[in-house]
Amino acid sequence: MMLNSEQAALAAAPPRSGPEPAVCAAAGAAGLALPEEPARKEPLSREERRRRRRATAKYRTAHATRERIRVEAFNVAFAELRRLLPTLPPDKKLSKIEILRLAICYISYLNHVLDV
Repeated sequence: MMLNSEQAALAAAPPRSGPEPAVCAAAGAAGLALPEEPARKEPLSREERRRRRRATAKYRTAHATRERIRVEAFNVAFAELRRLLPTLPPDKKLSKIEILRLAICYISYLNHVLDV
């Protein structure tokens, strides 16, 4: 397939930060001329730089790894709290909200025992 100069320029252009409208995508696929973006004269704003940095695969991978580590630490903390709470049967599976509610009740009970 032969590309004309406009199609070759579009194929070599860096991806835009936002999604392309369907009309522009259809026009580009049909080989029609697309309106060109005006050249950016002022530097990128802080928000735009942040948005572009977050769009990179390297950033997304690092963020996903940090989030996995955070969630794992969160789950370990819940497991440790669960281990400290008395329940019957002791190995009963509890949801996170049940663990928190049971911990509140148990702390309240322990405070009552200390006050008596």
